[in-house]
Amino acid sequence: MTDHVPVSSTPYQVYAKISGPIVMIGFGSIGRGTLPLIERHFEYDKERFVVIDPQDDDIALLNERGIRFVQTHVTKDNYRELLTPLLTQGGGQGFCVNLSVDVSSLDVMKLCRENKTFYIDTVVEPWLGFYFDESLGTAGRSNYALREAVLAERRNNPGGTTAVSCCGANPGMVSWFVKQALVDVARETGVKFDIPTTRDGWAQLMQQVGVKGIHIAERDTQRSKNPKKMGVFVNTWSVEGFISEGLQPAELGWGSHEKWFPPTGKRHETGCKAAIYLLQPGANTRVQSWCPTPGPQYAFLVTHNEAISIADYYTVGSGDTPAYRPTCHYAYHPSNDAVLSVHEMFGSSGNPQKQHHILEEAEIVDGADELGVLLYGHAKNAYWYGSQLTIEETRALAPYQNATGLQVTSAVLAGMVWALENPEAGIVETDEMDYQRCLDIQKQYLGKMAGYYTDWTPLQNRPGLFAEDIDESDPWQFRNILVR
Repeated sequence: MTDHVPVSSTPYQVYAKISGPIVMIGFGSIGRGTLPLIERHFEYDKERFVVIDPQDDDIALLNERGIRFVQTHVTKDNYRELLTPLLTQGGGQGFCVNLSVDVSSLDVMKLCRENKTFYIDTVVEPWLGFYFDESLGTAGRSNYALREAVLAERRNNPGGTTAVSCCGANPGMVSWFVKQALVDVARETGVKFDIPTTRDGWAQLMQQVGVKGIHIAERDTQRSKNPKKMGVFVNTWSVEGFISEGLQPAELGWGSHEKWFPPTGKRHETGCKAAIYLLQPGANTRVQSWCPTPGPQYAFLVTHNEAISIADYYTVGSGDTPAYRPTCHYAYHPSNDAVLSVHEMFGSSGNPQKQHHILEEAEIVDGADELGVLLYGHAKNAYWYGSQLTIEETRALAPYQNATGLQVTSAVLAGMVWALENPEAGIVETDEMDYQRCLDIQKQYLGKMAGYYTDWTPLQNRPGLFAEDIDESDPWQFRNILVR
């Protein structure tokens, strides 16, 4: 199943008008890449477009467009005084695009909704210091805890101006992939169904199809012409973001089919209880997974919001032992330079390198970011659906970003359009949005969209040279997926 969108996508469709200011917080690799998509697809007042970032590395891009730049840190002490006049300047209904690190998504989201300003981010980000605050305890500094705080705000203040939480590639786009993949598998396995219109309907369909779990399965093969140097953390997207989440505890949605519990695993005492965490950092936790191009691969079980939200969304029943829930987690094989960077960091007791570098499109020789969802355990074993976006396609589609970045920025675009078309939806997660509408907008930037069935399971091709603690009765037990 393949949907290959042509590279040429001009003239660009203007989807909506933003009647108030646009305030972009953060102008790193994702901010730079989002800028041209906003310019292409929205009508807005350029005089009220403001970018805030503590670094002015890419100020030339803003100067040549006449976009105002505020060089400062957004902090817990100054965010209200700094942002309120920018969000309300000149009337209309503005849009805050939060693409920052170390800026509380929840606090900025609440401020925006107080001012009836649209809001979107790509992750639930805390204030500076959260990820490394030992006083919080392991559970307290998890993505589970961050998400629960957003859900509590939604319960306390339902409805109102739309704020889209966690709408990047993953979390974000992959939640739309899950629905498309589920529909594909349901059709291929002969399940009789109508496209669900409710959360319960989607959960019941996944249960009916027999999906045991989902990997957010990614392989980044983008390769630089410059070999990685010692003492430098190289990545294809935010180094700070990867280090932060990589040092958080590994987290995964915990499925109802699981018979074994990890020795380092812990359950949460409050909240939705759809996930567990491991007493080990995600970027130092390996799992077995599968992507179309490499086939079987080792990957990192890095914590991500979607691992929790997807497992929660597709739960049938409630309580500690629901009738059905899929296991869900990220299975990430980053670029080779990033893998080397991670190993170097953990070899230094988890102390990050002082120098950070994001691979820019001009220095990448070749490669792609293959990002999709692997639905496994059903009648056809496993099905991967996602985006296979090459650096060559990326260069032709949009400027200032690599393939990894474009998968994120195009999801931001889709989320912004959806918010403007659904202005009073309150706080929403991407699992709850119209997946068809969002993918219709985003596909023009995703390269080859395809689905692949595979007969691979984590029990295959094991060398058998050493005794292993595995469950041969069910290949899709997490016991077999976790590398120990």
